[in-house]
Amino acid sequence: MRRTRRRGRALAASLTALCVAVATGCSGADRPPAPGPSAAAVWQPRPGLAWQWQLDGKVDPSADVPVYDIDGFENDAADVDRLHRAGRRVICYVNVGAWESFRPDRNAFPRAVLGEPNGWRGERWLDIRRISVLRPIMERRFDMCRDKGFDAVEPDLVEGYADETGFPLTSRDQLAYNRMIAGIAHERGLAVGLKNDLPQIRQLVDDFDFAVNEQCAEYGECARLTPFVEAGKAVFHVEYSEPTRGFCPESRRLGLSSMLKRPELGVWREAC
Repeated sequence: MRRTRRRGRALAASLTALCVAVATGCSGADRPPAPGPSAAAVWQPRPGLAWQWQLDGKVDPSADVPVYDIDGFENDAADVDRLHRAGRRVICYVNVGAWESFRPDRNAFPRAVLGEPNGWRGERWLDIRRISVLRPIMERRFDMCRDKGFDAVEPDLVEGYADETGFPLTSRDQLAYNRMIAGIAHERGLAVGLKNDLPQIRQLVDDFDFAVNEQCAEYGECARLTPFVEAGKAVFHVEYSEPTRGFCPESRRLGLSSMLKRPELGVWREAC
């Protein structure tokens, strides 16, 4: 079964203010608020917004796009503020489905909730049925995103029920957990994206503000993301091996925000 995400840092060790509406979909509504996200008005990214996804190290602000998705632990409030001052919205990448040995809060997770390794060094699946245990940990992580000034959260690994986690997880367990995650974000004034989990899109589209997808073109699944676009919500999409000439025509037709990235998710990008 294909991996549910790509992230560079764990493999090893663990727009601008002036943007062009036609090219990036930038509008006044897409610029960051001041001083930061507000519980009264969660950001709603629209279909077609260009984006940058950089999870390998400190953010490089050189991509001329209105949305950046970066690691919440590895970037600080000054990094987020710098992007805001350049007219960007900023998404906080946080793993909510697996324990990571290289994160500063690793000791907050009881051993009982740690499952099988998920194929990435230093990571093990979480028992998402243990909501009373995991909720306060995730709340603190989302507090971190809010306090650093992020506009949104990208919660990763939210389809463990479809993988070999070591726990008998069901689709109902995943729905309950994913809705909890969305609620935690919204309580903090943060928008939240549904990462992959294509089989549950129709059940979760109303709970999430945008989608993040990997490799839907490679697997012939991009049309399954249509409910988000029809709801006026962005779909931030990447491919790793398909050439842009192969997937960009369909991406434009479907209204996806698509680009080609290398698996380590560094600075390089080739957008549609």
